[in-house]
Amino acid sequence: MIFDFYLARRFAGTLLFVTGIFFGILVLIDLVDQVRRFEGDGVAFLSLLGLTILSVPSTLYAILPLLTIIATLTLFLSLSKTSELVVVRAAGRSGSRALLPPVLVTLVFGIFAVAVLNPMIAATDAAYEAQKETLLGDNRTELSVGNDGLWLRQGNTDGQIVIHAERASADGRVLRNVTFLGFDQSDGPSFRIAADEARLMDGNWVLANAKEWRFDMFNPELRAVRHDRLSVPSDLTAEQILDSFGAPDSISIWALPGFIDDLQQAGFSALRHQVHLQKELSVPLLLVAMVLVGATFTMGHFRGMRTGLMVLSSLTLGFALFFSQNFAQILAESGQIPILLGTWGPPAAAILLPLGLLLHLEDG
Repeated sequence: MIFDFYLARRFAGTLLFVTGIFFGILVLIDLVDQVRRFEGDGVAFLSLLGLTILSVPSTLYAILPLLTIIATLTLFLSLSKTSELVVVRAAGRSGSRALLPPVLVTLVFGIFAVAVLNPMIAATDAAYEAQKETLLGDNRTELSVGNDGLWLRQGNTDGQIVIHAERASADGRVLRNVTFLGFDQSDGPSFRIAADEARLMDGNWVLANAKEWRFDMFNPELRAVRHDRLSVPSDLTAEQILDSFGAPDSISIWALPGFIDDLQQAGFSALRHQVHLQKELSVPLLLVAMVLVGATFTMGHFRGMRTGLMVLSSLTLGFALFFSQNFAQILAESGQIPILLGTWGPPAAAILLPLGLLLHLEDG
């Protein structure tokens, strides 16, 4: 039991140390990138540093499997160098038993990362995008989805149009039971249009069975006009509308299930968000797999060039498993394979493969 606590403490410390080193490296790299991006815009250095601090956590979260396998290699190479595992085996204890503390620590860390770090990173991503848009002066399309349908904003310096629709097609080109509210820059609301359907075609919203109210008169209802077909200019594209949802990783895992329900009720496809949700839930399993991969090749008592070969083999297998998960995710997002197979299959295979090899080497 004492040895288990010793290994757990050492692995946790190693993981935190490796994470701290990579955080410092990523801060320097991202800060240089921010300086180049805003060069000549007169942005203060503290603002650039703030952008960097908001941007780095998402990158660090994405490379958690890499950090885990490096921490595992560091721990077991250290144990091999000091012959501690040799002593454990000489005492009649299986070397594979030493894997239990790092695996438990990794499992707890993975659950903490998904439950706590994921919402924090989603918040920092949102803050980063908002601050970057403020500094760049971007006027992006905004879209919100809720129980009452979807809300979309388009416009420029001359005015804004707020669009509300109860439902939409999966590609974002057709809105149903739609209302357009026009706003001038200085005079406030200028018009309202209600239509059964709005179809995005060639830079225009083409409205069917529409009724238009103009607010530049005392009683807009008296002079309301009905149109069988009405065109409203738009600078939007279907791709911009879909991109307005934001990347799935910018949404907290706690908010994703509700967001997926809202998307489906509004008529949009939520496949990409469903895949991301399942992938996030499988993160603890993937981190455990990286521990097993790292330990499989470094638990022996190696000397000289063979140590480098074992480390290279471990990293190669770890990267292969990591990229296989990304490939499976792409297949799941395109509907080529089931969601659960594309998200949970690679981590499960990543555990079984090194576990079988480890049992063969240790007890075979």
